Amino acid sequence: MAADSEPESEVFEITDFTTASEWERFISKIEEVLNDWKLIGISSSKPLEKGIFTTGTWEEKSDEISFADFKFSVTHHYLVQEPSDKDGKEELGEDALPLPMQDLLCMNNDFPPRAHCLVRWYGLREFVVIAPAANNDAVVSESKCNLLLSSISIALGNTGCQVPLFVQIHHKWRRMYVGECQGPGVRTDFEMVHLRKVPSQYTHLSGLLDIFKTKIGCPLTPLPPVSMAIRLTFVLQDWQQYFWPQQPPDIDALVGGEVGGLEFGKLPFGACEDPISELHLATTWPHLAEGIIVDNDVYSDLDPLQAPQWSVRVRKADNPQCLLGDFLTEFFKLCRRKESTDEILGRSAFDEEGKEVADITHALSKLTEPAPVPIPKLSVTNMVHSAKKKIRKHRGVDESPLNNDVLNTILLFLFPDAADKLADVFESRASTSAGNNPPPENEDYNLFSHFKSAPSDSLTYKLALCLCMINFYHGGVKGVAHLWQEFVLEMRYRWENNYLIPGLANGSPDLRCCLLHQKLQMLNCCIERKKARDEGKRGSMSDRSPGGASGDGAKGGDHSGENPEKEFGKSWESWSDSEEEFFECLSDTEDLKGNGQENGKKGAKESVNLKPEGRLHPHGKLMLLHPGEPLYVPITQEPAPMTEDLLEEQSEVLAKLGTSAEGAHLRARMQSACLLSDMESFKAANPGCCLEDFVRWYSPRDYIEEEVVDEKGNKVIRGELSARMKIPSNMWVEAWETAKPVPARRQKRLFDDTREAEKVLHYLAVQKPADLARHLLPCIIHAAVLKVKEEEALEDISSVKKIIKQIVSHSSKVLRFPSPEDKKLEEIIAQIMSVEAIIARARSLKAKFGVEKCENEEEKEDLQRFVNSLLEQPEVPVVGAGRGPAGSIIHKLFVNAQRLTESSDEVPAVPPLEEELRRSGSQEERRQGVQSEFPPPTGREVILRTSVPRPAPYSKALPQRMYSVLTREDFRLAGAFSADTTFF
Repeated sequence: MAADSEPESEVFEITDFTTASEWERFISKIEEVLNDWKLIGISSSKPLEKGIFTTGTWEEKSDEISFADFKFSVTHHYLVQEPSDKDGKEELGEDALPLPMQDLLCMNNDFPPRAHCLVRWYGLREFVVIAPAANNDAVVSESKCNLLLSSISIALGNTGCQVPLFVQIHHKWRRMYVGECQGPGVRTDFEMVHLRKVPSQYTHLSGLLDIFKTKIGCPLTPLPPVSMAIRLTFVLQDWQQYFWPQQPPDIDALVGGEVGGLEFGKLPFGACEDPISELHLATTWPHLAEGIIVDNDVYSDLDPLQAPQWSVRVRKADNPQCLLGDFLTEFFKLCRRKESTDEILGRSAFDEEGKEVADITHALSKLTEPAPVPIPKLSVTNMVHSAKKKIRKHRGVDESPLNNDVLNTILLFLFPDAADKLADVFESRASTSAGNNPPPENEDYNLFSHFKSAPSDSLTYKLALCLCMINFYHGGVKGVAHLWQEFVLEMRYRWENNYLIPGLANGSPDLRCCLLHQKLQMLNCCIERKKARDEGKRGSMSDRSPGGASGDGAKGGDHSGENPEKEFGKSWESWSDSEEEFFECLSDTEDLKGNGQENGKKGAKESVNLKPEGRLHPHGKLMLLHPGEPLYVPITQEPAPMTEDLLEEQSEVLAKLGTSAEGAHLRARMQSACLLSDMESFKAANPGCCLEDFVRWYSPRDYIEEEVVDEKGNKVIRGELSARMKIPSNMWVEAWETAKPVPARRQKRLFDDTREAEKVLHYLAVQKPADLARHLLPCIIHAAVLKVKEEEALEDISSVKKIIKQIVSHSSKVLRFPSPEDKKLEEIIAQIMSVEAIIARARSLKAKFGVEKCENEEEKEDLQRFVNSLLEQPEVPVVGAGRGPAGSIIHKLFVNAQRLTESSDEVPAVPPLEEELRRSGSQEERRQGVQSEFPPPTGREVILRTSVPRPAPYSKALPQRMYSVLTREDFRLAGAFSADTTFF
């Protein structure tokens, strides 16, 4: 009764007693993996095409199982192929052999250059490998190996899987695998032998045939014929007879005048050592029948020149030293330095007498100082001569990282306008610098906008190249610091003496460029403003006309009210009524009555008698609405140029004002400073005007005109402000009411060029070499990309074109951010270095194969294609084998290398190991019966195949295969032996 009262839903633990041991659980896990991967049952596919192992796609998937606490990884390797059609499946009968057994006899893919070792040894298209996990020890004991082999045999039998299963045993470096494949009534055992010392009877084909026939133990007499495939591999390492074409640059020529400043504007390119270390020649005899070739311990018919198939691969030097890569790497190292310029060079020249580095507030006093007396235009050397004197008071001449010759060469390259020329030539070159010319409209030139660097003809770009070369060749970080200090002195000299900076485009800073380039553009803007103002004060006012501008200045199109577009007045040259500078206050205009009202009537009455000031020219046929006089375009202040850091700072200040009504009002007033200035200029130029007049000129979109019929029935045009202008207390109305009739020359400056110039100069002076390298690294990467594109155009390598596109795409994503990660920058540099190495390898191979010297155009094109294939493919067949154009050249390479080896063998003292190798080589020559023009083969590979009944004469004829490879340090036999299990 107690049992009946228990709830019926209670479930007790059920123990599966059918799996009684860890071994059986392990077998079950193998079966589960095979089921999950759908490897159960008979599989069908198309016959293997020739070369599919190399050109096809190999994939793999992995899982993990355990035997007790010992973990194994299970990996399925397979060639991606389309399944066979339905007709092919219907043809498969019960007696059909599994696909892996059929593949053992396939001869279309012998010796694939890039494939899994089991693919090369057995010719399989699909297999599963069970190997100890990475953290486990190797399976070494014989009992464990047999246990694993039994496990996979049982799993194959239980599941009916026809895919071969392999178990990796012994240490991983030995690549030892044993395995099994099962089919209906058939089984193939995969066995392997790996030795360090090669038995002498297995070094030739005759001995390998004996061991193969003994192993299969065929009961038939005579034995069926054995099919053979033989490959001998020869390695060419001695390239001494061919000088490497790349020569390092002559550093002395940079100073001696042979190369001159042009060299400072270029990056070097090419490998300093031969990027091709070895050439591997594989001579192959495919599809040989037994008895055709004789190869035993006393004689051999295997002459490489008579081989029907030749194929070549090249071994690339590991990380060859390349000039461009070294430049980029060393410059990138600067980004990680911590020292300041003062710490590197000692006391800064800017601290001398406390004059050069002055507080910005002191610099503002320059506003009230008289204009400087014009200073004669000097060369760069003279410009910085006095500054260098100050530096050398604290640092001796011999202590300077850069000598005068190098420094002067660089400065003249950076500032070509400073050479001793006539004054008018100087001005012409300064005003028509490279940045002012229309930029070429091509993809390479516009890369700077993608990389956020600088145009390739700009001063910033040239400075980056010079600093890169100085860092590599002339003093490292000390040379960089020295050149930068001289550069900053040059910038201050140009600012103080009104000399424009060459190589910079006119106008506001280009936000597509790096911040350093923007700072230099800002300084140039300051110099332009200061120069124009000083010339305006010194010039004769009587010689200038107030209306020198041309055009009607009409405003049209869509303009934003908060950021309107307007026609700025001419520079200070057109002013004729005053020689005064900008005033900080408006005390002399306090008596002016110019506050405009919405209807404009009151303003017209109070200001109609004011004298117009600051007029540029009449605005076409437009008339003022109330006085009825012509509307004049005023002389206005240009808006202040901004660099991206100033814009970001301004955005942060505006954002901190919050969203309150007071904050929004203050933010609107801060943003309308330029609008207020333009309103004051407009009122001064047009006494009696109203807000509608200003809007008609400044933002025509906000003044709506329509045709109406008056009281007398006449059609007239009437206008009114737009809806947004009629919003009470909007920014435009408030600004108009606040604005007074003050001409631009007497307003507070929107752009204080003196203050901004001092800020830029201070910014430049405090830059550390690491900061400088960070700023200019995009320019260096930009220059490197242009360099590799230029060099690639000479070689025309398709793989390099793809890599360059990847570099451009990757760099565009990384460099647009202010502080890119070092890891991503290293990836870009590594990509550029890989391209340089590929191009260097192409040139090395072209030199060795004599592509440029070939006179026959057809042969030259064939050799060029052959060289390009060597770079892009793992192994390239040689057309015509040893009798083709490429084969003849390869033959000569080996002949010349052999002659050099023979001449070096005459050295009396020979080490024992080399003497043994020499004896083996001479034995190989004696076996061939001739004085060989090739060295002893580095590798000998043999594949033996046949189909015989095993284990009894009445058994089914099944495929048998044995692969053998012999090198100086390795001997391996990999056999696949099939047996009929129907009656056994």
